[in-house]
Amino acid sequence: MTYNKALESYNQINTNIERPEKLILMLYEGALRFTNLAKKYIIEGNIEEKVKYIVKTSNIFIELINSLDFEKGGQIAYYLNGLYAYQLELLAKANVENEIKYLDDVIRVLKGLIEAWKEETGL
Repeated sequence: MTYNKALESYNQINTNIERPEKLILMLYEGALRFTNLAKKYIIEGNIEEKVKYIVKTSNIFIELINSLDFEKGGQIAYYLNGLYAYQLELLAKANVENEIKYLDDVIRVLKGLIEAWKEETGL
Protein backbone atom coordinates (compact mmCIF):
# COMPACT_ATOMS: atom_id res chain seq x y z
CA MET A 1 0.00 0.00 0.00
CA THR A 2 1.45 3.33 -0.95
CA TYR A 3 1.66 6.22 1.48
CA ASN A 4 -1.05 8.17 -0.38
CA LYS A 5 -3.44 5.21 -0.32
CA ALA A 6 -2.78 4.67 3.38
CA LEU A 7 -3.40 8.35 4.11
CA GLU A 8 -6.56 8.29 2.03
CA SER A 9 -7.83 5.22 3.93
CA TYR A 10 -7.06 6.84 7.26
CA ASN A 11 -8.83 10.07 6.30
CA GLN A 12 -11.86 8.14 5.06
CA ILE A 13 -12.12 6.23 8.34
CA ASN A 14 -11.47 9.38 10.35
CA THR A 15 -14.26 11.33 8.65
CA ASN A 16 -16.71 8.50 9.27
CA ILE A 17 -16.23 8.88 13.03
CA GLU A 18 -18.64 11.58 14.14
CA ARG A 19 -17.54 11.58 17.77
CA PRO A 20 -14.30 10.48 19.43
CA GLU A 21 -16.36 8.23 21.70
CA LYS A 22 -17.33 6.24 18.62
CA LEU A 23 -13.69 5.30 18.04
CA ILE A 24 -13.40 3.67 21.47
CA LEU A 25 -16.59 1.72 20.81
CA MET A 26 -15.21 0.59 17.46
CA LEU A 27 -12.01 -0.60 19.15
CA TYR A 28 -13.97 -2.57 21.75
CA GLU A 29 -16.17 -4.11 19.07
CA GLY A 30 -13.14 -4.97 16.91
CA ALA A 31 -11.39 -6.59 19.86
CA LEU A 32 -14.52 -8.64 20.57
CA ARG A 33 -14.76 -9.75 16.94
CA PHE A 34 -11.07 -10.70 16.81
CA THR A 35 -11.23 -12.56 20.13
CA ASN A 36 -14.21 -14.58 18.90
CA LEU A 37 -12.26 -15.44 15.75
CA ALA A 38 -9.23 -16.50 17.81
CA LYS A 39 -11.52 -18.75 19.86
CA LYS A 40 -12.96 -20.26 16.68
CA TYR A 41 -9.49 -21.01 15.37
CA ILE A 42 -8.38 -22.63 18.64
CA ILE A 43 -11.40 -24.91 18.41
CA GLU A 44 -10.60 -25.70 14.77
CA GLY A 45 -6.91 -26.25 15.53
CA ASN A 46 -5.78 -23.51 13.13
CA ILE A 47 -2.76 -22.18 15.01
CA GLU A 48 -1.69 -19.63 12.41
CA GLU A 49 -5.09 -17.90 12.34
CA LYS A 50 -5.40 -18.12 16.13
CA VAL A 51 -2.10 -16.28 16.57
CA LYS A 52 -3.08 -13.69 13.94
CA TYR A 53 -6.30 -12.75 15.76
CA ILE A 54 -4.78 -12.85 19.24
CA VAL A 55 -2.13 -10.41 18.01
CA LYS A 56 -4.81 -8.16 16.49
CA THR A 57 -6.74 -8.14 19.77
CA SER A 58 -3.56 -7.50 21.75
CA ASN A 59 -2.72 -4.56 19.50
CA ILE A 60 -6.11 -3.02 20.22
CA PHE A 61 -5.58 -3.33 23.98
CA ILE A 62 -2.12 -1.77 23.62
CA GLU A 63 -3.67 1.13 21.70
CA LEU A 64 -6.34 1.52 24.38
CA ILE A 65 -3.64 1.63 27.08
CA ASN A 66 -1.66 4.20 25.11
CA SER A 67 -4.74 6.40 24.71
CA LEU A 68 -5.48 6.66 28.45
CA ASP A 69 -5.24 10.14 29.94
CA PHE A 70 -4.31 9.67 33.60
CA GLU A 71 -4.65 13.37 34.41
CA LYS A 72 -8.18 13.75 33.08
CA GLY A 73 -9.30 10.17 33.68
CA GLY A 74 -8.07 9.84 37.25
CA GLN A 75 -9.02 6.62 39.00
CA ILE A 76 -10.97 5.34 36.03
CA ALA A 77 -7.91 5.60 33.79
CA TYR A 78 -5.83 3.66 36.33
CA TYR A 79 -8.55 1.03 36.63
CA LEU A 80 -8.79 0.66 32.84
CA ASN A 81 -5.01 0.47 32.55
CA GLY A 82 -4.99 -2.51 34.91
CA LEU A 83 -7.99 -4.10 33.23
CA TYR A 84 -6.49 -3.78 29.76
CA ALA A 85 -3.11 -5.08 30.95
CA TYR A 86 -4.82 -8.11 32.48
CA GLN A 87 -6.59 -8.80 29.17
CA LEU A 88 -3.17 -8.81 27.50
CA GLU A 89 -2.03 -11.43 30.03
CA LEU A 90 -5.08 -13.58 29.31
CA LEU A 91 -4.49 -13.31 25.58
CA ALA A 92 -0.88 -14.40 26.04
CA LYS A 93 -1.97 -17.38 28.14
CA ALA A 94 -4.59 -18.35 25.54
CA ASN A 95 -1.92 -18.21 22.86
CA VAL A 96 0.68 -20.24 24.75
CA GLU A 97 -1.66 -22.77 26.35
CA ASN A 98 -4.12 -22.94 23.44
CA GLU A 99 -7.01 -22.60 25.91
CA ILE A 100 -10.32 -20.95 25.07
CA LYS A 101 -11.17 -20.38 28.75
CA TYR A 102 -8.87 -17.34 28.74
CA LEU A 103 -10.54 -15.98 25.62
CA ASP A 104 -13.95 -16.50 27.22
CA ASP A 105 -12.82 -14.21 30.06
CA VAL A 106 -11.65 -11.57 27.57
CA ILE A 107 -14.94 -11.84 25.68
CA ARG A 108 -16.91 -11.38 28.91
CA VAL A 109 -14.89 -8.26 29.82
CA LEU A 110 -15.23 -6.78 26.33
CA LYS A 111 -19.00 -7.27 26.36
CA GLY A 112 -19.13 -5.47 29.70
CA LEU A 113 -16.95 -2.64 28.39
CA ILE A 114 -19.13 -2.24 25.31
CA GLU A 115 -22.31 -2.13 27.38
CA ALA A 116 -20.84 0.35 29.90
CA TRP A 117 -19.39 2.56 27.16
CA LYS A 118 -22.71 2.71 25.32
CA GLU A 119 -24.50 3.67 28.54
CA GLU A 120 -21.91 6.31 29.42
CA THR A 121 -21.73 7.90 25.97
CA GLY A 122 -25.27 7.37 24.73
CA LEU A 123 -24.09 5.59 21.60
